[in-house]
Amino acid sequence: MFDVEEALTSLRTVIDGPLHEIAPRFSRALADGWPHTALVIFTRECTGRPRKVAGSSGVVDKITIEELDRIKADIDLGGRSSITATLGGSERRVWALRDRIGTLLVLVPRGSGRQVPHPELLAGLFGVVATSIRQQVAQASPDYLAESRAASSERARTIAELVATHETALVTILSALRSSGLDDHRARIAATEAAASALVATRSVPQSDAALSEEGAQSAFGELRKEIRQTLRHHEAEVEFVAPTKESRALPGEIAYAARAMTRTVVLAFTAQPELTRLRIAWYCAEDSLRVDVRDDHSGALDVTALRRQLDGRARTLGGSIELEATPGWGSRAVIDLPLETVPDHAGETRLASLNRRELDVLTLVARGKRNKTIAAELGVTESTIKFHMGGVLKKLEVTTRGEAAALAMAAGIS
Repeated sequence: MFDVEEALTSLRTVIDGPLHEIAPRFSRALADGWPHTALVIFTRECTGRPRKVAGSSGVVDKITIEELDRIKADIDLGGRSSITATLGGSERRVWALRDRIGTLLVLVPRGSGRQVPHPELLAGLFGVVATSIRQQVAQASPDYLAESRAASSERARTIAELVATHETALVTILSALRSSGLDDHRARIAATEAAASALVATRSVPQSDAALSEEGAQSAFGELRKEIRQTLRHHEAEVEFVAPTKESRALPGEIAYAARAMTRTVVLAFTAQPELTRLRIAWYCAEDSLRVDVRDDHSGALDVTALRRQLDGRARTLGGSIELEATPGWGSRAVIDLPLETVPDHAGETRLASLNRRELDVLTLVARGKRNKTIAAELGVTESTIKFHMGGVLKKLEVTTRGEAAALAMAAGIS
């Protein structure tokens, strides 16, 4: 019999762990009350991996963004339904739910699955999970940024390779079919049109991916401006906003989230200063980087040490840099530079080579999303031993969190 109390208790395990493994954890938590063969969480807020999947590889590996968008369009905000939909290239009976912000949950039930069991409870459980995902994204934690950047980089590389391969093939086909030496004029025209359409579709893949994984610099800054104005609506300081120009290139999604989160952190630190009367918040977007520049006049009482501690993990994860200064009586300034492209981390590869065999075993399992207790059981050692080895891993890799260590491992193909 399904245990409601156990399902609620399992939520802690679901939301306590790496974001990229949240779907398998949620799938295990739902297994008894909502038996299923596949689970998908779909949220465009996660630019690196908008689809978080668990279950049968024959289904989840074939699921497309277009299929999920169609299902999402059929479900109202806060709604849920048992419907027949195309998923993974085939018509299937699915249970679909949308939370009130728009995050989509899709389950492929075992058996007929005509009705969603315990729909109110499932909606409540998913609401907690969806909120946890949004909070991790909004806070732009180092774990989220590392995972998102690694996923975005890999997806862009794969798409570029696919486009190059298919474009070459289709151009070759078109050249042959357009040759005046071919017979059957009508067939040649039909084939040419079909190949031309395929070529147009293939070339549109990068644009579709960009729409999913990028955000306009001015749009991102506009969201920030609304948030800051709401936060400082009762503060007496005059706030000046300097937006990036219209010509600024689009920002990778993880950079947009990180820049907003880091700017908010800086602004809150500046407003903690006594006698703050004026604050200037600016974003400057170059071809290969985004600069966040926040400064005040006259105060100069910024707690530089505390602010650096808050920003350092995010900046390091993205390969960025921070400059902070405070001169009493003159003013304070915070400058954050974030690269817009992923730079190959050869230094990270060197640091990985310094791990001993046991540390590498532990890191491999961490990169798969496993927790210390599970790793200890698999390696036949105590949990305290795993914590000891993990401490060595973090020190040698020069990182501060498990997520950063896992991102380095995944980038190097260790998982």
